[in-house]
Amino acid sequence: MLIEDEVFKRYKLKKNTLISYGFKKENGIYKYSKNFMNNTFRAEIYIDKNEKVLGRVIDLEINEEYTNYRMENIIGEFVNTIKNEYKKILQDIANNCFEKQEFIFEQTNRITNLINERYKVVPEFLWDKVPGYGVFRNTKSNKWFGIVMNIDKSKILSDKTGEIEVLNVKLDDDVQKYLSVKGIYPSYHLSKKNWVSIILDDTLSDEEIMKLIEISYNLSNPKTKVKK
Repeated sequence: MLIEDEVFKRYKLKKNTLISYGFKKENGIYKYSKNFMNNTFRAEIYIDKNEKVLGRVIDLEINEEYTNYRMENIIGEFVNTIKNEYKKILQDIANNCFEKQEFIFEQTNRITNLINERYKVVPEFLWDKVPGYGVFRNTKSNKWFGIVMNIDKSKILSDKTGEIEVLNVKLDDDVQKYLSVKGIYPSYHLSKKNWVSIILDDTLSDEEIMKLIEISYNLSNPKTKVKK
């Protein structure tokens, strides 16, 4: 994954902040540059018409692009310093010109907001090794009713690759009736007997997903004791 994609994948652009930060707009593209490493290198950052962040580093001594920091097989203190200083510049742009999002994809963040509106629940990020995994917990029972995970698509579809976010929800002991619906798959990581994974890529509408979340939430409610 490109450094720019990694830094900005959980951020949403606040376009009205770019000019005041120092960006210049040319033909619909926002451009920003900053020298670093005692003015021996220059970071050039571009935000295109699709709000994608691109960038490059210029070695000012020879006026050519420096790319070693992007190559995993090239290591060393100097290369790491260039990479870290460039990432600091990107992160400062993210902090000042973008809004931090809980998750990567738009539908995931919309669903998160809907869950909060309906159930007054926000995601819990419990694991340092997988910081993008967010758990939704029923406050009445302390049980999970959903978990969002960012995984490679090959975990769900063996012939596809690329980062996706899935929502796991618990339905019932017969999940087969749901698996015929496009966008719903056997659960990744949790029991396939009563959990399913939903790819959050707008294949299913927000309304359809919220109906499945309602089932999972109700199953996570405390069981009512029957009075004798």
